Amino acid sequence: MLKTLVTAMLPVLEIRGAIPVGVALGLDPWLAFAVGFVGNMLPIPFLILLTRKVIEWLKKHNILVKFTRWLEDKGSKGAQKVKKYSFWGLFILVAIPLPGTGAWTGALVASLLDMRLKRALPAIAMGVAAAGLIVLAVTYGVISAGSML
Repeated sequence: MLKTLVTAMLPVLEIRGAIPVGVALGLDPWLAFAVGFVGNMLPIPFLILLTRKVIEWLKKHNILVKFTRWLEDKGSKGAQKVKKYSFWGLFILVAIPLPGTGAWTGALVASLLDMRLKRALPAIAMGVAAAGLIVLAVTYGVISAGSML
């Protein structure tokens, strides 16, 4: 279960990687979903509250200039869509289980847009749940198809 939790906390993998990892390790798919959801959401409040401050500090001291530029570029691409639709834009950005989306990207965008935690966190949580349900359905389908062979 710990491997599933840690996998969900990692950027890029998040809940999308945690559910298949959990199932592969023998967890019930719904337990893998629950553990993946919790693990994916654990770092998010901190990312929303601190990302902008860390980026500004790094820029001020000329540290990791290319990385901060990359982060800002990544965040601004997502921010254009989110800015237009606010809560639902953030939800959709997080809910689509594709590379470049997810809770970490959503937290970055929310931070760069100065979205309040009480507004951003529910949108991100709903998006993580939606992405998790999509991955759960695919994982369960693969398991079912494998048992029919």
